[in-house]
Amino acid sequence: MPPKYVAALDQGTTSTRCILFDAAGRMVASEHREHEQIYPQPGWVEHDAKEIWFRSDQVIRRALQQAGATASDVAALGITNQRETTVVWDRHTGEPICNAIVWQDTRSDVICEELAAAPGGQDRFRDTTGLPIAPYFSGTKLRWILDHVPGARERAEAGALLFGTIDTWLIWQLTGGTAGGEHVTDVTNASRTLLMDLQTLAWCPELLAEIGIPEPLLPKILPSSAIYGEVRVGALAGVPIAAAMGDQQAATFGQTCFAPGEAKNTYGTGNFLLMNTGQEAVRSDHGLITTVGYQLDGAAPAYCLEGSIAITGALVQWLRDNLGLITGSSEVEVLASTVDDNGGCYFVPAFSGLYAPHWRAEARGVIAGLTRFVQSGHIARAVLEATAFQSREVVDAMNQDSGVPLEALKVDGGMVVNETLMQFQADLLGVPVIRPVVTETTALGAAYAAGLATGVWPGIDDLREHWAEDRRWLPQMPQAEREELFRFWKKAVERTFDWVDVPQPK
Repeated sequence: MPPKYVAALDQGTTSTRCILFDAAGRMVASEHREHEQIYPQPGWVEHDAKEIWFRSDQVIRRALQQAGATASDVAALGITNQRETTVVWDRHTGEPICNAIVWQDTRSDVICEELAAAPGGQDRFRDTTGLPIAPYFSGTKLRWILDHVPGARERAEAGALLFGTIDTWLIWQLTGGTAGGEHVTDVTNASRTLLMDLQTLAWCPELLAEIGIPEPLLPKILPSSAIYGEVRVGALAGVPIAAAMGDQQAATFGQTCFAPGEAKNTYGTGNFLLMNTGQEAVRSDHGLITTVGYQLDGAAPAYCLEGSIAITGALVQWLRDNLGLITGSSEVEVLASTVDDNGGCYFVPAFSGLYAPHWRAEARGVIAGLTRFVQSGHIARAVLEATAFQSREVVDAMNQDSGVPLEALKVDGGMVVNETLMQFQADLLGVPVIRPVVTETTALGAAYAAGLATGVWPGIDDLREHWAEDRRWLPQMPQAEREELFRFWKKAVERTFDWVDVPQPK
């Protein structure tokens, strides 16, 4: 009897989840666990990579138990991960040499200033990588570790250390670790390092030299849907690892955005809007980035334009954990619904600077438009609206870059249960916002890619048949009102600029 399920390990910024899907793309079992967020100083965000590995092993075991399944019931494992988060570990002991530096972390801003001081400025690597020079990407985080952890550069040059994003770290552990684990990554994660050539899909020697990265550190780059190795450790021993994708590319895949012009927006810790541009790597002139969307084994890659927003769902967590205005994230909609509008209040959550389309590392958060009239409901509404406003900025940039106006937006992620937010998003964009039946599209995309590599599904056209619409929000707001609200938002964004004096490179 053939295996019944495909497993997806979804390692995110705040938690790790394992989901089992059946051949129809339906969720059969799901288990998740949160992990610690470490903030050593302002602008720094870290994770304990060993805790992430422990949580991953834990959720896999418990998802299997929940389904009453064993490894023999699973055809393949797909892995999807928080992107750009950087881990460096000893290849002989398996010990990380420091905490993982998370994608939101801004400590490499001085390195970025140094690199951007050369001719070409912040965009000098964009033609090769599709990316601006920014602390967001893995390459400058890795450089920081090599420069600041005692002995790291010497050990790296001697081949004693390994670098990886979280996918690489987990695959290495699952396939045996120090006993011969596979040191690999996929094209989507590699395209987020500032070190990979978008056309050759290989590490770029010139960029490695320029940024200061020894090549022995780096993993082998593979297609997103391919056999990476066999699980040798844990409850899935014997199951092939058949996919790896950055979380936002996986969500795009799970939303079956396989045709040029199709787009999705994921509402999670941050927001990430991706539009498929087909086999053409479209350069952005309006503050977006060009990234690999996915690559099937033996096929040409599909590229995407992406708008990355650092803080959206994390702002709701901040409202809960730092201010105590709510006790649970679901309460923000209830509180926001106590008022009819934002009361003139705008909240720009530039906690780690601003990402697309501004790319301002020195920006910091502001609450603008406060009067004595504003109360907690207005603050809650401003928190939700900040997500929609930031997404509007990205959509406007994407329409300009692609030349193809967005006609509808597929949405997924934890925040899409918030109907107040989804309606406001439709109003602000002026296009329908569509939520699928399965909103765990990140895990679903990893499962789909793994199932394609192992023959569970014959091809991507079969995957389209599994996608189903759950809810659609249509715009209701008059255009004049929409544009007036957006005008005030842009004024608030300008107030965040140049708040931090970035140290100049020596």
